Amino acid sequence: MATSEARRSSRRRALLGRLAIPLLAIFTALIVASLAMVLSGTDPIKAYLALAEGAFGSQVARVETLIKATPFLLAGLAIALAFRGGLFNIGVEGQLFVGSAVTVFIGYSVELPAAIHIPLALLGGMIGGAVWAGIPGYLKARNGAHEVITTIMFNFIALRIISWAIGVGGPLRAPRTVVPETPAVFESARLPILIPDSRLHAGVIIAVIAAFVVYWLLWRTVTGFELRTVGANPNAARYAGINVEFNIVRTMALSGALAGLSGGIQVLGLAPYTFTTGFNVGLGFDSIAVAVLGSIHPFGVALAALLFGAMDAGARLMQLRTKVPIDVVTIVQGLILAFVAADQIIRRLYRIRTETEEGPVSLSQSWGGGS
Repeated sequence: MATSEARRSSRRRALLGRLAIPLLAIFTALIVASLAMVLSGTDPIKAYLALAEGAFGSQVARVETLIKATPFLLAGLAIALAFRGGLFNIGVEGQLFVGSAVTVFIGYSVELPAAIHIPLALLGGMIGGAVWAGIPGYLKARNGAHEVITTIMFNFIALRIISWAIGVGGPLRAPRTVVPETPAVFESARLPILIPDSRLHAGVIIAVIAAFVVYWLLWRTVTGFELRTVGANPNAARYAGINVEFNIVRTMALSGALAGLSGGIQVLGLAPYTFTTGFNVGLGFDSIAVAVLGSIHPFGVALAALLFGAMDAGARLMQLRTKVPIDVVTIVQGLILAFVAADQIIRRLYRIRTETEEGPVSLSQSWGGGS
């Protein structure tokens, strides 16, 4: 009995420890940003109230927050899944582009019943992202090429290929348009709208389901156990009979599939239902902050995505009310990432010690080392 109670107490302390750093990082980032606002002659309280109103003050605001949070959630899950497997997938941006392009191609090239067309288009985007991520995974497993370098390079390759494909004379270029974009997908490929006369589409539900699926995969399946074991100690995993090389490729492919799904949902869920080179630029890198703030846990990533979506949704009203540049939101997001990644700053600042069952995720550790 005493042992069971001690175990529950330990779990509570571990949970509080995991929550303390992200929450204090958010608080500290807001304080630092407030000092910058005060120096520029702006009332930070008024600015943050406007930000909150722009994110949650009306149905339109709440819908916009959910729409903004959806790609953050899926891309953040992609980063978190790779992290759990000991890999730092910097290539989410390129995988998202490839997934978006494949999805939109399937969306406008064939016309099928919606019950077939939507899943087929999203599946195509997931396969596109998985293949694009699987190549660096294979290079890592086969030749030891570091995934950070290869995925960064694949971001540029994806961008250049797609820029050519939707450029003048490109195979994906929409006819009779001066803007480099693809044709719009057919009605049958567009995600259903959940609330009439709003932009809230079914992709929000798909993203939430994806968070539960990733959690189930990581902690309730043999695949997830092998993935996490390889991420924790590839040498021990190999000694236990786990195919480390195969798991590296599989982890990257699954991560890329989530990134491709993120892009696919965006092109099928939001007008004008096309893809351009400026589509979701920077989302792949912002998702790193979402994943780290969420403690590399699917449900934590969901909460972090909601926070980032709210900040993006409320930024315009904050600028309108207080003349604070929208870039302040980017500064806050960057500070949050910095404080979470360099968690010792927060620990020393607030004099806290955390006890966790799993070691904290740190961007300074060596990811994907030792294959």
